[in-house]
Amino acid sequence: MKRAFIIFFMILITGLVVNAANEELVLRGYDGIEIPAGTFIRVINLRQISTKTDDDTTKTYFMATNDTYIQETNIIPSGTKFQGVIEKMNEPVVGTNASMVIKVTKMVLPDGFEIPLRAYIYTANGNKIGGELTQPASWRKHPHYQQGLGLGTLKYTPGPKRKMGEHLTIAAGAELMIVLASPAWITHTLTN
Repeated sequence: MKRAFIIFFMILITGLVVNAANEELVLRGYDGIEIPAGTFIRVINLRQISTKTDDDTTKTYFMATNDTYIQETNIIPSGTKFQGVIEKMNEPVVGTNASMVIKVTKMVLPDGFEIPLRAYIYTANGNKIGGELTQPASWRKHPHYQQGLGLGTLKYTPGPKRKMGEHLTIAAGAELMIVLASPAWITHTLTN
């Protein structure tokens, strides 16, 4: 009988504690904010990144230059730091410059709270920075005749060979854009 009373009393206390914890969450009135995928965040580069000196394991650091708001809530304050890694890097070859893809994995608010992200440094070339075609190593001359005039001019066209590609360097302080690849949940905001 005494054991049954103790078990009943423990179940009653456990139920009260769980209800109190749920009531606290309801009283807060804060479910978090979702930043949709495809959101752009303006940042500056905090250290030089180069295909000549860095590799695939190099960590990269960026800082937000503007406050980002959703409705009236400042979800990404100015000064928020972003941490990433070089996800893919291609060395320069004959005909193509070096390129890299930078993945952003973490956002650190000014008070030190960390929020995981899945984002990339944005470029119009599928988030690949660099990788342009190099200049031709030689040019060929071709006659180009104009119809009706019988006169011709020399036209220069690229030759079959290209120059050696160059390494890519992103200077410290360069303005870049981060684009979210998946929605981010902001569960912590700063209040003034």
